[in-house]
Amino acid sequence: MEKRKEHELKIHENGKTSKSPKLCGTNYPVSISFIVVNEFCERFSYYGMKAVLTLYFINYLHWDPNLSTAVYHAFSSLCYFTPVLGALIADSWLGKFKTIIYLSVVYVIGHIVKSVGAIPSVGDSTIHIVLSMVGLILIAFGTGGIKPCVAAFGGDQFDEEHTNERRKFFSIFYMSINGGSVLSTLITPILRGDVQCFGGDCYALAFGVPAILMVIALVVFISGSGMYKKSPPEGNILLDVCKCMGLAIKNRWKSSKYDPKKKHWLDWAEDKYPRRLIHEIKMVLRVLVLYIPLPMFWALFDQQGSRWTLQATRMNMAFMLNALLILVFVPIFDMVVYPLIGLCRINLTPLKKMAVGMIFAALAFGSATLVEVNVTKTVVEPAPQGQCLLQVYNLAVSDVKLNISGSNLFSQPIKSYEDPPAYQHIQLGGHNKTINMAVTQNEILYQCVQTFTQQKAYTLVLHSNGSGIVCQLVTFNMVTVSNRFINTRSEAVNITVGAVDFYVPADYGISPHNSVERKDTNLLYFFFQDPGEIILQKMEDVKANNVHIAWQIPQYVLITAGEVMFSITGLEFSYSQAPANMKSVLQAGWLLTVAFGNVIVLIVAEGAGLDQWMEFLLFAGLLVAVCIIFSIMAYFYTYVDPDELDKLFPDKTVNDDDEDNLKKNQKYHMDQTDNSMYLNPIEKRTKM
Repeated sequence: MEKRKEHELKIHENGKTSKSPKLCGTNYPVSISFIVVNEFCERFSYYGMKAVLTLYFINYLHWDPNLSTAVYHAFSSLCYFTPVLGALIADSWLGKFKTIIYLSVVYVIGHIVKSVGAIPSVGDSTIHIVLSMVGLILIAFGTGGIKPCVAAFGGDQFDEEHTNERRKFFSIFYMSINGGSVLSTLITPILRGDVQCFGGDCYALAFGVPAILMVIALVVFISGSGMYKKSPPEGNILLDVCKCMGLAIKNRWKSSKYDPKKKHWLDWAEDKYPRRLIHEIKMVLRVLVLYIPLPMFWALFDQQGSRWTLQATRMNMAFMLNALLILVFVPIFDMVVYPLIGLCRINLTPLKKMAVGMIFAALAFGSATLVEVNVTKTVVEPAPQGQCLLQVYNLAVSDVKLNISGSNLFSQPIKSYEDPPAYQHIQLGGHNKTINMAVTQNEILYQCVQTFTQQKAYTLVLHSNGSGIVCQLVTFNMVTVSNRFINTRSEAVNITVGAVDFYVPADYGISPHNSVERKDTNLLYFFFQDPGEIILQKMEDVKANNVHIAWQIPQYVLITAGEVMFSITGLEFSYSQAPANMKSVLQAGWLLTVAFGNVIVLIVAEGAGLDQWMEFLLFAGLLVAVCIIFSIMAYFYTYVDPDELDKLFPDKTVNDDDEDNLKKNQKYHMDQTDNSMYLNPIEKRTKM
């Protein structure tokens, strides 16, 4: 250790690196403040752009919702697969510092291209699509490439003995992520909707502001350059790892029963590769094996932005909670919860924290299941392919009976001017179908022939004229809260409700759907009656869902507690358990668990075909099972001492007993690089 300190001082004198001054007499380097601010601005940039991305696809590029959703998730997945490339560049070629700078420039260019693509006067729709896709690809490589480097680079700034400060840094780092997310998801939608430019919503500004924040992030990061500890790249370490593993497998396969036994299968590569590299690979593989069950946590966690948001839209309010709770929970857990657990003499190791975080996430989905069961009692789900929805209004003077050919739907008489029966699923057997319907009033039969299209919702309005019953089929927008009027008078009317205007044509004309501030009212439909004065009569089309959004609070509290214990702990664990030359690679491995978690969601959502509450319950059960497997794996895991490699592989001279191994190390590293400072892994270690 003394030799290491002397060597660090020597590097400092040569100007190759510098020691960062401390913050206000603490053990926190000043350099981390630049990293935290950089992360805040970068996350503002990323989440701000994503907050309006789907609306941009639908309203600006005029894509259908299915294509918009597919592209959105493809982009999100790419952002979590590209960290592998960033880690490879950082550890093998440029080092973390230069990788962050260069890929941040790519990031900024992507934002600029994306913003230009949102200017209507720049080319036609094809140009807009091309610019948008190029911009998103550049952003994905930028944000994904720097993602594993920034956290690891922040951890590099701490001295080895300040492990507690480094652990708290990852909590602060995580708070900066959520702080940027909260502000951006509030501000950029306002910039899009409240600011008008080019004759419509200002998507160019909504994308331009995140671009400016990314420029600020880059400038802030570069400003701290003179204070950073900058570890040099280690050479093509990932290639070395693959070659070493391949040789070990090859030698093990070719070995005979007469060959000496090895403690570990990687030891079969000792004839060519240094023992230190083999030991480092063992360390990484132990952690990567632990990562195998982890995508299931992210499969649950990331549904906050899809399934849980959809659940909220079917309730009677909506608000963002997770990111706000993170800002509250992180300091509470660090300063209250964990110290109290320590006072109880409970050894809550990082892996135990992660297992508890999984349990919290499973409980969150159990809570979401209960909410979903109550929400679906009154919510009308869209019709699947091959089906449509039908509801009937009886505006005739007496009750009617409706018989649909080939079905037994609407078996009860439909009351005059009363709330209509619930929506019924009509089987079409294809894209569309013409159906014969028989309407009976006062024992008189009337025929009604209508054509229906799959996945649409219809309202069949029945009313009387001089010759009998008239059928009028109207398409219904399946939205959460909307109002419309039916005018039975012979003159058209205009109606104003608050700030919303309705035009209602004459002779059973129906107004378009318009949303009116809901407050605590139900979804209402109003009808005008003749003769004489205008009379308002309401009919409740879709039963109001009175499940308050507050019932989602328990699931958000539980999932956020799980995130604090799982995600923040996992981020720091990935750093602390990695060899110095593989920290970015292991960070990338951690981020890949997020990408595969999203893949699990897509597989289950598309392949299971379950009701939403059953899907929630399935995910909760799967995570409990995975948590048990992870806990068993964690029980057998041995934590790595930060000084373990130096103790196992101390500095040696040519006169030491293990001269052969030293020569092998020297030959191996001289083959990998022309730089004389990498003569062997031991010397390389002391130079970091």
